[in-house]
Amino acid sequence: MKITRVEAIPFAIPYRKPLRFASGEVHTAEHVLVRVHTDDGVTGVAEAPPRPYTYGETQAGIMAVIEQIFAPQMLGLSLTDREVVAARLGRTVGNPAAKAALDMAVWDALGRTLDMRVTELLGGYTDRMRVSHMLGFDEPAAMVAEAERIRDEYGITTFKVKVGRHPVELDVAVVRALREALGAEVELYIDGNRGWTPTESAAAMKQMADLGLLFAEELCPADDVLGRRWLVSQLDVAFIADESVVTPADVTREILGGSATAISIKVARTGFTGSQRMHHLAEGLGLDIVMGNQIDGQLGTLCTVAFGSSYRLTARRAGELSNFLDMSDDLLTEPLTIHGGELAIRPGPGVGAEVDPDKLEHYRQDR
Repeated sequence: MKITRVEAIPFAIPYRKPLRFASGEVHTAEHVLVRVHTDDGVTGVAEAPPRPYTYGETQAGIMAVIEQIFAPQMLGLSLTDREVVAARLGRTVGNPAAKAALDMAVWDALGRTLDMRVTELLGGYTDRMRVSHMLGFDEPAAMVAEAERIRDEYGITTFKVKVGRHPVELDVAVVRALREALGAEVELYIDGNRGWTPTESAAAMKQMADLGLLFAEELCPADDVLGRRWLVSQLDVAFIADESVVTPADVTREILGGSATAISIKVARTGFTGSQRMHHLAEGLGLDIVMGNQIDGQLGTLCTVAFGSSYRLTARRAGELSNFLDMSDDLLTEPLTIHGGELAIRPGPGVGAEVDPDKLEHYRQDR
C-alpha cells in the first residue's frame, strides 16, 4: 500500500452555459485530475477545481505545487499514513484544492485496496443524498424556467440562489419570483459570495422576510468583522459560513465570534480527512451543515456524495450535487444520474469512479 507515483493532469471541459455569481463566473471546467499510484498496482483518483477568485489557486498553480512540492513528500508513504500526509501538506500555506484532491485520491486508493467504499470507511450512514441545485445570475423569468426544468426533470426541490448584485432589489425580485412559481413546498436559500455589505444584506433579508428562506450564506465579507457580527445578530435564519471556513480553526473563529451559525463543507477544499475534522467540530458545536459545491465535475460530485452520505448530520440536508449537469461532457465512463431528487453513491470500491481514458486523452491539456 505504499505510494509510488503521483500524477496531476490538467483538463478542460466547457460548460453549456456560464455560471455567474457575485465573486466571478465560470465558463470552462479547467480542473486537474489527480492520481495516486501504489506498489500494489492500485490507482486512486480525485479532482481539483481551482477557484482563483476565492482561494487564489489556478490550474497551473495546482499542477506546480503537486509536482514540485507535494508529490515528493508523499512518495514511499503508506495509504494508511493519512495523518502524515496531512502534516506534510500542511507545512505549505494555502493550496486547499490541491491538498484536498491528494487526500481524496489516497482515500480512494485505500478503498480500492481494501475492496471497500469510501463511504463505509468514513461512516456508512446511508447510500444517498437529496440534491440541491444552484442557480446563477440571470433574469427572474430565466431563473424560474431553469428551476422548473430541474424540478420536473430530476425531482429536485431544494434550490440555492446566487445573490449579491446591485441594487439588492434585483435579487430580491428573483427570489420572490422563484417562491411564487415553485410554491411553499420547495426549499430556497441564498448565497451572496460576499457581494453585499452588511447593511445591504440586512435590507435584502428584510425584504425577503416573508419568503421562508432556509439559510443565508456568505452575504458579506467575513473580514468586515463587526459588520458581519451585527448582520448575523439581526437574522432569524441560519447564516452559513462557506469561503470563510476553509479550516477547523476558521470554523471555531467564525462561530464563537458570532459571525456565522452554520457551515458549508466542501470536500474539494478540505478533502475527506479535513472534512471529517470539520464535521466532528460542527457536531460538537451543534451546527447545521450543508455539503457545498465548488462547481465540481462528476468525479468531484461523487466525492461529495461519498462524504455527505457517511454521516447523519451531513445527510440531513440536501447537498449541492447537480452543477455537473451544466457541463458539456465529463471524464467518467458512466455518467451520474439524479433520480427523484436524490444522488446515490456508486457501487464498487473507493468512491466508485472510473475515468474514461479516451475522454481524458481528448480533454487533457498537457499534450
